[in-house]
Amino acid sequence: MKNIKKTSACYLLLCALLTTSLVGCAPLLIGGMAGTVAVASDRRTSGIQLEDESIELRASTQIRNVFGDRAHVNVNSFNLQVLLTGEVSNDKDRQSVAKLVSEVENVRSVLNELTIGPNSSFADRSHDLLVSGKIKATIIDNKDLMVNSFKIVTEQGNVYLMGRVTQNEANKATEIARNMSGVKKVTKVFQLMSDDELRVLNPPATSTPQPETGARSK
Repeated sequence: MKNIKKTSACYLLLCALLTTSLVGCAPLLIGGMAGTVAVASDRRTSGIQLEDESIELRASTQIRNVFGDRAHVNVNSFNLQVLLTGEVSNDKDRQSVAKLVSEVENVRSVLNELTIGPNSSFADRSHDLLVSGKIKATIIDNKDLMVNSFKIVTEQGNVYLMGRVTQNEANKATEIARNMSGVKKVTKVFQLMSDDELRVLNPPATSTPQPETGARSK
């Protein structure tokens, strides 16, 4: 339990750092901490995890090349499903961004949650990062949930929950997000799995036979 509480404290501390002048260093710390356990608890295959990262990089690069500073677009891919959040200047750009991302190799589907309006401020984005971090910390403290089974995206107080989870896990994570201070709305973007599918992924641990401890013969 002490280790769990320490991990939660780390998430909150790192999120606080994101709202300060150390914002450039904090992502490196987060990546180093989360990366050590992501493979073990992520329910995607390692190949899909890498492909999701590649999709995010390729899509973000293409958006930046086409739209430059006139759009603020966040690209999040989970199991080849892409979520777009952020702001664009008009509906034409909104549709164009979605079309551009849908044509990226291996993208299965695109959920376009872009809004029309000015780009969000640094303060808004810092607040969103803090909200996401607080939700992650609370999920860590819940013994029934694995934080790396979820991807949490917050945009102007609107929370999007992604992940490959059971209905029960989805309900618990959604309740956590809805009760978090600063959250305006929660949108579920889960890919649901059955309890049987989860048991196949995480079979119960088998006990290891212990060696006999009787006295040695002389």
